[in-house]
Amino acid sequence: MKKKIMVVFGTRPEAIKMAPVVKACKARPELDVKVCVTAQHRQMLDQVMEIFGLAADFDLNVMAPNQTLGDVTCKVLKGMEGVFAQWKPDMILVQGDTTTVMAAALAAFYHKIEVGHVEAGLRTGNIYSPWPEEMNRLIAGCLATQHYAPTPRSRDNLLRESKNPATVFVTGNTVIDALHEAVKIMDADEALKTKFAAQFQFLDPAKRLVLVTGHRRENFGEGFIHICNAIKRVASRPDVQVVYPMHMNPNVRKPVTEILGGLGNVHLIEPLDYMSFLYMMRKSCLIMTDSGGVQEEAPSLGKPVIVMRDTTERPEAVDAGTVILAGTETDAMASAAERLLDDSVFYDKMAHAVNPYGDGMAAARIAEIVSTGKLSNAFK
Repeated sequence: MKKKIMVVFGTRPEAIKMAPVVKACKARPELDVKVCVTAQHRQMLDQVMEIFGLAADFDLNVMAPNQTLGDVTCKVLKGMEGVFAQWKPDMILVQGDTTTVMAAALAAFYHKIEVGHVEAGLRTGNIYSPWPEEMNRLIAGCLATQHYAPTPRSRDNLLRESKNPATVFVTGNTVIDALHEAVKIMDADEALKTKFAAQFQFLDPAKRLVLVTGHRRENFGEGFIHICNAIKRVASRPDVQVVYPMHMNPNVRKPVTEILGGLGNVHLIEPLDYMSFLYMMRKSCLIMTDSGGVQEEAPSLGKPVIVMRDTTERPEAVDAGTVILAGTETDAMASAAERLLDDSVFYDKMAHAVNPYGDGMAAARIAEIVSTGKLSNAFK
């Protein structure tokens, strides 16, 4: 009898990181795989599913304007009950640290369904940074029966929390699998390259591109004012252009438009779909971000990253020299960018550092563990 596996995700980052897992699990004939989306993020989620050829077997469609974290939690928890009444899997697979992950894992626990946690073991040690993601991860980790740690450090975090060593596996991060696949798609599609050239024709080829993203809740308020002032300082250089795809949240848009709007070297644009953002990452000189996924992806593209946060649950990148954890003070963030722009030796060292997050085989490892409970070739 086939083992019934349900892959559950709700946001764009989850969909990107779970697409290779769905594909790898479906390639194993002993697994019966279904996909459930919560649609915590609707439009951005749908774009990624189309790119990777994913189709949902179940769709909770929980997205609504101005809903609270409690609203999302309740909708996912109740929605999963209905899904399990239709098709009860032997195991669900969840990824990362979203509210979808936490609530789906709790729903599975209530139904005595095993939980496999993709990208397990990331920790900052501060439950309010990132918020609510750090606590979502901790709760998912308590409920998981298998933990797929992306790195040895993540594994060690889980072992320190007394997780059963037999349930913890080092797999690498599936975001690298997805990135490799997306780059292949992009490079083989001439129409897509033509589309991007037209979409971003405002770029000046004579200027270096600094790509910026920012959305973390813990940076709302004073933190975003500091971030915007740092970007303003970097953008004052005549050799630089800044592109900032703005998050939809008004707590982001208000300071960004007030401080950076109207500056000649700054392009404030609408959020980008995954492939467009990948194109911009490849075109960029460096990236300033508070995102977690960008810290993992950019090193594979040879792009130095300045992390505009006080903590990171991805310290491997700091140790490997692929990112700078700059904090959220204006001078520190701006100075880090200026050093990369002015010091070619320092820049090259970061750009050529080895990505500590994966080799493109993480999803295959996870599918093997789901199927057999064992891993023949752990990621080092």
